[in-house]
Amino acid sequence: MSERKEPMINFTLDGQPLSAQPGQTIWQAARDAKISIPHLCHSDGLTPAGNCRACVVEIAGERALAASCCRTPREGMAVTQNNERVQRSQRLVLELLAAKAPEVAHTRNSELTQWREAKGIQQPRFARPVHTPAPDFSHPAFSVQLDACIQCMRCVRACRDEQVNDVLGIAGWGEHTRIAFDADETLGQSSCVACGECVQACPTGALATAKGVALIEEDETVDSVCPYCGVGCQVAYRVSEGRVIEALGRDGPANHGRLCVKGRYGWDYVSSPERLTAPLIRRAGVAKDPAQIDAVRRGELPLSALFREASWDEALDFAAAGLKRLRDSHPQGAASPLAGFGSAKGSNEEAYLFQKLVRQGFGTHNVDHCTRLCHASSVAALLEGIGSGSVSNPVADVARSDFVLLIGANPSSNHPVAASFIKNAVKRHHAKLVVADPRRQPLVQHAWRHLAFRPDSDVAMLNAMLHVIIEEGLTDPDFIAARVKGFDAVKAAVADCTPERMSDICGLAPDTLREVARAYATARAAMIFWGMGISQHVHGTDNVRALIALAMITGQIGRPGTGLHPLRGQNNVQGASDAGLIPMMLPNYQRVVRDEVRAHFSQLWGAGFDAAGDQPGLTVVEIVHAAYEGRIKGMYIEGENPAMSDPDLDHARAGLARLEHLVVQDIFTTETAILADVVLPASSHLEKWGSYTNTDRLIQPGRPAMRPPGQARQDLWTLEQIARRIGLDWHYWRDEDGTGHAAAEAPVARVYEEMRQVMAPLAGVPWARLQREGAVETPAAREDEPGDAVLFMQHFPTPDGLAQLMPTRFTPGPEQPDADYPLVLATGRVLEHWHGGAMTRRASVLDALSPQPLISLHPEDAATLRLQDGQVVTMSSRHGVVQAQLQISPEVQPGQVFLPFCYWEAAANTLTGSALDPSGKIPGFKVTAVRLEA
Repeated sequence: MSERKEPMINFTLDGQPLSAQPGQTIWQAARDAKISIPHLCHSDGLTPAGNCRACVVEIAGERALAASCCRTPREGMAVTQNNERVQRSQRLVLELLAAKAPEVAHTRNSELTQWREAKGIQQPRFARPVHTPAPDFSHPAFSVQLDACIQCMRCVRACRDEQVNDVLGIAGWGEHTRIAFDADETLGQSSCVACGECVQACPTGALATAKGVALIEEDETVDSVCPYCGVGCQVAYRVSEGRVIEALGRDGPANHGRLCVKGRYGWDYVSSPERLTAPLIRRAGVAKDPAQIDAVRRGELPLSALFREASWDEALDFAAAGLKRLRDSHPQGAASPLAGFGSAKGSNEEAYLFQKLVRQGFGTHNVDHCTRLCHASSVAALLEGIGSGSVSNPVADVARSDFVLLIGANPSSNHPVAASFIKNAVKRHHAKLVVADPRRQPLVQHAWRHLAFRPDSDVAMLNAMLHVIIEEGLTDPDFIAARVKGFDAVKAAVADCTPERMSDICGLAPDTLREVARAYATARAAMIFWGMGISQHVHGTDNVRALIALAMITGQIGRPGTGLHPLRGQNNVQGASDAGLIPMMLPNYQRVVRDEVRAHFSQLWGAGFDAAGDQPGLTVVEIVHAAYEGRIKGMYIEGENPAMSDPDLDHARAGLARLEHLVVQDIFTTETAILADVVLPASSHLEKWGSYTNTDRLIQPGRPAMRPPGQARQDLWTLEQIARRIGLDWHYWRDEDGTGHAAAEAPVARVYEEMRQVMAPLAGVPWARLQREGAVETPAAREDEPGDAVLFMQHFPTPDGLAQLMPTRFTPGPEQPDADYPLVLATGRVLEHWHGGAMTRRASVLDALSPQPLISLHPEDAATLRLQDGQVVTMSSRHGVVQAQLQISPEVQPGQVFLPFCYWEAAANTLTGSALDPSGKIPGFKVTAVRLEA
């Protein structure tokens, strides 16, 4: 149902007819018509303030001049800019502001300088300020030089209204009035999260990227997308002399110009001296040993003692020969000794070609990637329940919600731009936010209720809410009758899950459980977001089944502002899964067990594929177990680092070291690469073409801004070279050279167009459209229509169109605290780092902001254990031991501990077990019994 459009408002500007949409200002309408009006305190995305008065215009019949950034036109209004009165006022304002600025701006892109030049203003007639604050260079990301500040307040509004971080404000009075961070702290000591929104908003360079970057003129600007989380922010990279010098937020559908600290300042890992620039082959006679990982990381063992450099031909021949030998000397299909791990950080095209290589070239479905370790349980429950593993509504739809349940996710660290939209929904639209998380995460301060439930009790808490909704008649009977089956089974399963009974398990007051359940069920539009705090459990699939039931029995799906949204972890988890980089599904979630599906792919791909058989392959953890047991003997790992990301890490590393032949393709010598037989230098996100699908199902192009360093090659080229050497007749690359980047678009487009043949959601998105529009929502059935932002409006993609509810029962997980291990450890991410840290630990700003692992412990537990803040402690579990510095923090509850998993010095997954969710085959990272000692 299309929304009714209000009529346009017609007015004139300097006699020229213009039209404005309802709510648009005169300034916005003029900008849309390519008419320039000076402005300094206003820019797109910010709430108009009208405090600089540079944009004044004259309105017929009114005595005073009006700020065009604040004023909305009326039908028939006559507006004038080009008369002497207005021009004199604009010039005077600009001259007064110029008198406050230094003679030489701190940025080449000073808007004040540009408007001065446009208006012909030379040296200001007015005296410069006597008192100017000293510059502040205390932060590694950006500098503060308030001698250039004109107090336009754009930075304050960007921080307060857009990112809702509330760090920036005003201090002092009179001529000493100034922009301040927190309670007038230095920037480096403040609570600033370095999202850089203030830097991007500043029109004069008073706030600018550190090291004088704003004064460097770029040779070109390349539009691409961020390589980190699943939000999919669009980025413009400024490039000078072949190197990226700065990242700016673009007005993309997922970010509208916003970025976080990783997207804005975390790109220089690509220029790290640790980049792989030549192929490596393990030295003859040097055995693989997990102990080599820490020895190399500590600088005790040089890489040259393990590997020698090789030519590309030698390395490719060696890599392919080992894989081919194992394939040809053993059974294929389910008994194959080969497996492959692809990457959710690579492009859709790389994911598609990698899984095709494993299936067609290796003859097995043993192919997986890191979604198995983050959202496999979510996908399993969603496919089972509603026939689709995709999100129902985009993040931006939260603006239409009046109730938001955020459970098991910390977007302030993991998806900061998404967190800003959630905060906007609370602040601007008065949505009720409920944060369900054992930790007191940053979004709690914006929440209506914080459900600090006991770890591992998710199902009990959610079943109590289901019980209340059903018992009190708050369901949507019409929606259930028309679109849901299995309701009676869920009703029976939660009949005895009263808030009083479940309170004893989850630790929440019965009245609180009732209050939140009622608010969700009776909301006009309620949306559920969740993350790995829900999925990374041995009962993760049950957690998501309960969330699906909440949405279905209340009809909170299929409309704007409602639905189910698992926040995807990495930049292309959604796309890699869509492209078939999972062991039980071919591209577009077509199950390998179905004869007609395999027949179709056999016809498309030809020789080799049939040998993969009709049984699903092994998953990530199962493959590593099989390697330890000797059943998997050879692996090809592209862009994954299981030696950091897998559970029970000592066991995982031992399994990888036992492989007869391990080929690793990566941009760094990761922990996994240290155990390889051959290492192939890869291209980074900034060095190649590709498409990426974000958490919203939005497919966007990534474009190269640099060339790969040294001998590093395009990843698709490397995959094709391996494929040819093991007998596949692939020719995506023709005359193009795998060393370059500009000419690499053509082979990427060929892979993409082949992928589109088997992926119906991309039917209406040819490569040309994707490049032209820059972002297309999927599924998109037609080339001449937008894709579907909101799914499941009429039916679900199940055989009968109905959602299938599955009852759940609370069962404690295997990791229970006891006298020996009395604390519960949860692992996760910190704002400044990503995943295993391979990229962000090599990004200079990010590593400077968060250089070491910290174990968070509640003050009460610290007092009981007689431990001090900053003390080095030993943390032990039933699986391993790590050491790290203690951080006493009230963010965790008594009895809980938190440790990020991105630091090799204290590899958190050394502590976690490998018990799996039976449906999603995902390990339980979030609940591990541990003890702490000095």
